[in-house]
Amino acid sequence: MIKRLPDKTVERLSQYRRALLNYYSGGKHHIFSHEIASLLHITAVQVRRDIMLIGYTGTLRQGYDVKELIDIIGKIIDTREGQKVAVVGIGNLGRAIMGYFSGKRTKLAIVAAFDSNPEKINRIYAGVQCYHSDQMIEIIKREGISIAVISVPGETAAQVAEELVMAGIRGILNFSPKALNVPSHVYLQEYDMITSLEKIAYFVKKP
Repeated sequence: MIKRLPDKTVERLSQYRRALLNYYSGGKHHIFSHEIASLLHITAVQVRRDIMLIGYTGTLRQGYDVKELIDIIGKIIDTREGQKVAVVGIGNLGRAIMGYFSGKRTKLAIVAAFDSNPEKINRIYAGVQCYHSDQMIEIIKREGISIAVISVPGETAAQVAEELVMAGIRGILNFSPKALNVPSHVYLQEYDMITSLEKIAYFVKKP
């Protein structure tokens, strides 16, 4: 049994799997740590450290078996039965998230969307039905949804998060501009687009 992994390690494992799937689809069956590192612009030492943490080793002659490594990462990140996801806020960003994610992972499925705009209710987006926000708690409980993506304006994000927690959501990905506070049993990942762009701007500005 592998102990709970650090956040950054799990993040990199997801990136490894994505890169390895592309690599494997090209007909390549073995890969060395420095090749994985090159694909992700990190160090080979970091790759080897992460893969050792999940209890997998390669060989000196051939490196890692790509299919085996993909499968092992899948067993660590995914659940056997899969997990259901809801998206709250079907504006441009919400729709883009749903369209991008559609069909990308077999063990994660967006199964419901929520919005308060009457024009969006009962419409289908990327194969997923949009419900009124008033139905959120009921449908999340009924469908056994455990993860939610928040893409609503900042002024409503805190209320939405509170309702999601009440509904039994255990993980939230927050794309709203409002930082959230959730109970310790709920895993929160916040994505701040402005901070990300400012970080890039800092590194590309002229001295």
